[in-house]
Amino acid sequence: MHYIDLGIFVGYMLIMLGVGYYFMRKNKNQDDYYVGGRDIGSWHIGLSVVATDVGGGFSVGLGGLGFVMGLSGSWMLFTGLLGAWLAAVFLIPRVKQDKAFAEFYTFPQIFKHLFDKKVGIVAAVICLIGYLGFTSSQLLAGAKLASGTFEELEINQALWIMGVIAVVYTVLGGLKAVIYTDTLQWIILMLGFIFIGLPFAYFHVGGWEVIKETLPNEFFTLTNLRWQDFANWGITILPIWFIGMTLYQRIFASRDTASAKKAWFIAGLFEWPIMAFMGVSLGLLSRVAFEQDLLIFDLETLDPEMGLPILLRTILPSGLLGLMMAAYFSAVLSTADSCLMAASGNLSTDIFGRWLNKKTEKTQIRYSQLFTLILGVIALVVALQMTNVLELMLYSYAFMVSGLLIPVLFGLFTKMHDPTAAMSAMLVGGFTTAILSLIDIALPLELDPNFFGVFASLATFLLVIKLRKRKIQN
Repeated sequence: MHYIDLGIFVGYMLIMLGVGYYFMRKNKNQDDYYVGGRDIGSWHIGLSVVATDVGGGFSVGLGGLGFVMGLSGSWMLFTGLLGAWLAAVFLIPRVKQDKAFAEFYTFPQIFKHLFDKKVGIVAAVICLIGYLGFTSSQLLAGAKLASGTFEELEINQALWIMGVIAVVYTVLGGLKAVIYTDTLQWIILMLGFIFIGLPFAYFHVGGWEVIKETLPNEFFTLTNLRWQDFANWGITILPIWFIGMTLYQRIFASRDTASAKKAWFIAGLFEWPIMAFMGVSLGLLSRVAFEQDLLIFDLETLDPEMGLPILLRTILPSGLLGLMMAAYFSAVLSTADSCLMAASGNLSTDIFGRWLNKKTEKTQIRYSQLFTLILGVIALVVALQMTNVLELMLYSYAFMVSGLLIPVLFGLFTKMHDPTAAMSAMLVGGFTTAILSLIDIALPLELDPNFFGVFASLATFLLVIKLRKRKIQN
C-alpha cells in the first residue's frame, strides 16, 4: 500500500472522528443524540436514508451479484425503490401526523403505544438483535474491502480498524453526526464510482467489445434470475421500510411530513437505478478481468464478494486507490453507524428508558454513549465469527421482518390493537424464520424462510384475534 493511499485513508478516518467530536460538543439532550433535534432537511435525510439502506453491505453484495449473475443482480435494489416509495405514500403521513408519536425516539415505542409495554419490550429486543447483526455485516463488508485491497492487511486486522473508527465517532456524535457524515459519505461514494471505479475498470478490461466477447449474453440481460430470487429479495428487503428502526429515527428527525416524503422519494431513486446498476456493473467488470486472467485467482474458490476489491487493488494507481477505498469505506460507515445508533436507541430508550429518565440530560447522553460503545464491541465480536456479508445482512433483515411486520401493519392501519395477538405473532414469526434459517432442509419452491415466518405471523395474529373475539362473545 503506497503512502499516498494510506495518507488518504487515514485522513478520511480522522475527518469522520472530527465530525463525531464536533457534534458531541453540540448535543445537549436525547433529542439531539437520537433524532437530530427533529429539524433536519429532506436532502440530508434522503441521502442518509439511502446511504444507510444501501451502505457497504449492499455495495459489496451488489459487486458479488454482478460477478455471479451480471446486470440482473440490480433487481435486488429495485425492491428498495418500491419499499421507499410505498413508505412515503402510506407510512410517513401516518407516523408524522400522529401527535402521539411526536416525542418518540424509537420504533418499539410505537409498539408500546399501539399495544402495551410488554409488546414494546419484545419489539425492542427483536430490533436490538437484528441491528446488531446488521452492524456486524457492515463491519465485515469494510474488512473485506480493506483486506482485498491492501494485501498487507488480514481480514481480522481490517475488522478491528473499521470497528474502532465506526464505533468511536458514532459514540461521540449521535444521530446528527451520523446523518451529516452520511451525506458526505454518499457523495464520496457516488463520485468514486462515477469518476474512478467504473471508467478505470472499463478501460482496463478492454472496452465494450471485449466485455461482450468474454461473458455469456445472460450477463447483459435483466432476466438472468429466477422468480424465486426476486421474490426472496422482495419479502426480505421491501418490508424493512415499514419496520426499520433506522428509518423511523429519520422520520422522527425530519422537519415535517412533506420533507420526510421528499427524502424517501430521493432515497428510492438513488437506490434504483443509480446505485443498483453501478454496483453490479463494477462486479461484472471484475468478472471480465478474472475470466481474461488479468487477475490470477481460481474462480472456483474465489469469494465473489472479493472480486471487486481485488480488481480495484490491481488497476488503480496510487492516490486514486486511496480515494476509491475512501468511497467504499464511506458506504460501510454510513450503514454501520446508523444501525449501531438504532440498537443503542433500543437499549437506552426501550429497555432502560424508565431508569434513564430519572437522570439529568447530561447523564442520559453519557449512558447512551456507553450503551453505543458496548453494542459496538459486541457487533465487532460477531463480525469476527462470520464470512459472508450479504448472508449475514439478509438474515438480520429477515429476523426483524418476520417478527415485526404484521403487528405494526395491523397496529398502524387497522383498529386491531390486541397485545396478545401482537406478541404471539412476533414470537411465532421470528422463531419460524430463525429455525428454518438454521436447519438444513429444502423449503417449498425454494422460497426464503422469511416467507414462511411472515405468513406464520399473519396466521397467528388473525387466529388469536378470532379466538379472543369468540371468548368474549361466549
